[in-house]
Amino acid sequence: MNHPAILASVRKPLPASLLHALQALLEDRCSIALAVREHHGRDESSYDPMPPEAVVFVQSTEEVAEVLRLCHAHDVPVIPYGAGSSLEGHILALHGGVTIDLSHMNSMIAVHAEDLTATVQAGVTRKQLNTEIRDTGLFFPIDPGADASLGGMAATRASGTNAVRYGTMRENVMALTVVTADGRIIRTGSRAKKSSAGYDLTRVFVGSEGTLGIITEVTVKLYPLPEAISAAVCSFPDNADAVNTVIQTIQMGVPIARVEFLDANGVRAINAHDKLNLPVKPLLLFEFHGTEHGVKEQAELVQEIAAANGAGDFEWATRPEDRSRLWAARHNAYFALLQMRPGSRSISTDCCVPISRLAECISETQIDCENHGVTYSIIGHVGDGNFHVLMLVDPDSAEEIAVAESINQRMVTRAIAMDGTCTGEHGVGIHKMGFLIEEHGANAIHMMRLLKHAFDPRNILNPGKIIAWDEAEE
Repeated sequence: MNHPAILASVRKPLPASLLHALQALLEDRCSIALAVREHHGRDESSYDPMPPEAVVFVQSTEEVAEVLRLCHAHDVPVIPYGAGSSLEGHILALHGGVTIDLSHMNSMIAVHAEDLTATVQAGVTRKQLNTEIRDTGLFFPIDPGADASLGGMAATRASGTNAVRYGTMRENVMALTVVTADGRIIRTGSRAKKSSAGYDLTRVFVGSEGTLGIITEVTVKLYPLPEAISAAVCSFPDNADAVNTVIQTIQMGVPIARVEFLDANGVRAINAHDKLNLPVKPLLLFEFHGTEHGVKEQAELVQEIAAANGAGDFEWATRPEDRSRLWAARHNAYFALLQMRPGSRSISTDCCVPISRLAECISETQIDCENHGVTYSIIGHVGDGNFHVLMLVDPDSAEEIAVAESINQRMVTRAIAMDGTCTGEHGVGIHKMGFLIEEHGANAIHMMRLLKHAFDPRNILNPGKIIAWDEAEE
């Protein structure tokens, strides 16, 4: 659909000499078929497809390096592609160019169970990693919902439902192998638990969304599987009661593993989509990890806090299949909401605020949505102050799109005024670019732009994302 956040772009045809070189290097793993290009020119965002001129399927870091050397020599844009699950237009080929599909780079390189680390190729997905290590008694906790690739998760600084206990990709990536714009291969970090050696390039690339280099290998932290796991759901009279329960739980230091919020609209949607019978009220979904005694103690304390905030009875889900069904329903909320208005598209956005301001920010956003008559749902990883707003619009209605974008604008401005951020986990991509100056200030954006120019002087790495290119700073 036509989208006001799209910036003007210039698409150049792919030089024949580059195409011939890529075909010679990769043979049938270089495709210019329209169906393949269109598949790689769309993600889970609300934008219309913007396909590249070619797609290459790489199998090694060395192949990525050779592709980048060729594209760099021809000044052709390069867009990395993992699982295609991004929400802010990260993988769209604004300027054409070549998409590098890393999904075939899905090998486990090493598992060091004694050190609680694993090194994988960038195309390994979170589910694949956990399947591969299930016999070690360890697991990788970062869970953004989609079965995203580890390289994509590092590039977007992903988090998800477990972040309140285990942190985000920022805290869980120890080392990277990265290919630079001109095809050099570098290694950042190590498996050591700490280091004071030089600039922290790992943190520079984590969250850079493919604009500074292409991640090909990732070393991550692993965690022991908890002895006991218990989940519970409880409903509340209104959103504020639910969110205040979370705030009080966090402030008391209860080490909950997960706590997810769904407003009444979200509950109604997942009831219909997943054949559940949850009360159509604001809902919290908890998960507790630890020893049998510790889990019981945590759950009892949270139950007391919830009851003081007007919660209905806890419904427990101690069997793995019951827990899986509840979490599957939560992860399906996006698709469930789409079914509430057939033919619509979702403008999905997020922000994150200090936990003490969360109830206020959600309440004001809910009022804004109600006042403008949009079909919406507010859901979130509220244990870390992060929430998402999904607004359904007619993709052919410029008016509805403009209303949804105005709500998003006010939500982000509100969050930043509360000392929060324009995005807790979606990343910037195209959609959030306009908010960065408001959040960071012009001087900080100037420094980011200098970093981009230093790492990618020809602006070939995922151009048009995060920050606008400034010719004056070349």
